[in-house]
Amino acid sequence: MQIADQDPIPTVQVADADAASSVITPDSPPWNLVTGFLVWVASVAAIFVFPLLVMIPYFLITREAMPDDPSNDSRVILLSLIGVIPAHIFTLIVAWPVVTGGRGLDPKKTLGFNFGAVRWWMLPLVAAAFFALAYGVTAIFPEQDNDVLRIIRSSRTAAVVLAFVATFFAPVVEEVVYRGILYSALLKKAGTTVAVILVTLMFAGIHYPQYWGSPGSIILITLLSLILTLTRTVSGNLLPCIVLHLIFNGVQAVSIIAAVISGEDISAPVDSLQGLFR
Repeated sequence: MQIADQDPIPTVQVADADAASSVITPDSPPWNLVTGFLVWVASVAAIFVFPLLVMIPYFLITREAMPDDPSNDSRVILLSLIGVIPAHIFTLIVAWPVVTGGRGLDPKKTLGFNFGAVRWWMLPLVAAAFFALAYGVTAIFPEQDNDVLRIIRSSRTAAVVLAFVATFFAPVVEEVVYRGILYSALLKKAGTTVAVILVTLMFAGIHYPQYWGSPGSIILITLLSLILTLTRTVSGNLLPCIVLHLIFNGVQAVSIIAAVISGEDISAPVDSLQGLFR
């Protein structure tokens, strides 16, 4: 009788353990680190390839000569910005089967579309604190010319397209890749500390070339990346990261659009932006 009474106990425990291990959350995703890394590689490659796919046909069709200095040519800058849109769409297409587990899982559950431990009203306060700190950093490290400022100065159309892409695409796409897929995979494999450090540096690092030669901007993009990553850590969800990223970019987008509408000379250095546009 004692043996018969004891037999069901481990069976129930094993069943409970199996059920627990099969629960999918943002911190225990259905994808692994290799998959997460491949999505990141695809997103980076798309940013380089798709602008070329837009730019090269333009010059072939119009038979215009390629400029000697493409980085300062307003046509090349605008076409490159337009090419970022299909690049972001491509990234979302690649990410979709990953976040759904290839079997129709709800991406709102695998990525985390709740605020978790973070309250919505905290996010504007965090953004305000960051912008206040940013002005202090740029006072110590004056803004130097960089790719982002050159884009804004190249033409009003380019400035508007940049504001559009940075507001309506970047917060979602970049957060899905970095704080969604990549962070979750690293957290599951290597733990919180490694996930925070690597995602912070990978996100900031991919932006460094845009701000190279401007120490203040490099410091700020690194700090911004850390804030977004810690938001993911504290909340356990991706939604607060998307909202916070949207606030950061949206504030700068409004500044750019206001300058365009008011007829302000955007060919001059954009000191008012303080190089914070991300």
